Amino acid sequence: MRLFSSIPLVCVLAAACGSKASAPPPVSADAWATVDGREIRRDDVEKSYRRLVDLSTRPSDAEALANKLSLLNDMIMQDLMVAKAKTLGIEVTGTEIENAFAERRKNVPPDVFQKQLSDRQLTEADVKEALRRELTGQKLLEHEVAAKTTVSDKEVDDYYAANRQQFNLTEPAYRIAQIVVTAGRDPQITNRQNDDAVTPEAAARKVKMLADRLRAGAQFSELAMDYSEDPQSAPQGGDLGLVTASQMSHAAPALRDAVLKAQPGSISQVAMEGGYTLMLLLGKEPAGQRDLATPGVRDGIVSTLREQKQQLRQAAFLTALRNDATVVNLLARQVIAEPKPPAGVTPASAPKK
Repeated sequence: MRLFSSIPLVCVLAAACGSKASAPPPVSADAWATVDGREIRRDDVEKSYRRLVDLSTRPSDAEALANKLSLLNDMIMQDLMVAKAKTLGIEVTGTEIENAFAERRKNVPPDVFQKQLSDRQLTEADVKEALRRELTGQKLLEHEVAAKTTVSDKEVDDYYAANRQQFNLTEPAYRIAQIVVTAGRDPQITNRQNDDAVTPEAAARKVKMLADRLRAGAQFSELAMDYSEDPQSAPQGGDLGLVTASQMSHAAPALRDAVLKAQPGSISQVAMEGGYTLMLLLGKEPAGQRDLATPGVRDGIVSTLREQKQQLRQAAFLTALRNDATVVNLLARQVIAEPKPPAGVTPASAPKK
């Protein structure tokens, strides 16, 4: 872990008067990190760990500590984002938190949800506080990254001119979107609700909820961004782009048949290895050269360029946020100082370096 420090500015008059800069306040005994003087305590990390850990696994002490170090690093970044949002007047309302909380537990029976909280030694207040911080970070990125990312017509024209061959289809293709629901815990979840069905029963409840909402008129892309468990397509609203006929021939038979037999605009539900895939056929494209007037071409280029710009801007924004901060990872210091840190380690007592 790289530690960042800042040199305090000392007033010239203070030096002339012989005054001394005040020492930083001591940290609490259970502090695991400080971020611009704000403490992230052991209990904060432990709660987040219990909220995210797979209770069916039994990691070794070393594995658990490594996971907590990684989680602490994420929490440091989240703390910086929450603090930045506060300076910009970006807040999450109580209604937004309650709506997100209701959405998270929507496809989980109340008794099952309460048991999950009990098993993880958490309260509803703990979950809502985590939601508040997550939503605040999302709002900050929307304000500082998404809202400030634009794509001009010239950029679209230039991209098309430089990649014209990319838009020449040598065979028919299908534009497909998907929502994936797996029956086990996924190592990486990128949907906006951080939603993951971890059992076949939970997967069945989740896909039924999604199907009901689609029938009620919900947008496929919004549900994909909120709930799809495919890390690659979820951020794109489930859009897989164009899939050629030859690529379709290598897909699982059930998925292939769902696409080939569908009409544009139709949604198919396919059972896959205990989970499910909801397939939306957006359109069929014949072979041949497509120009910027072809439906989907301009929008696809705009989406590609915007995503590239947003990724770059977000990386730069978060890097600058971290570099401008004073961060001390006390847990990392203690792990370095002690090759085999005891289970009851109190990182705040680690020697300063």
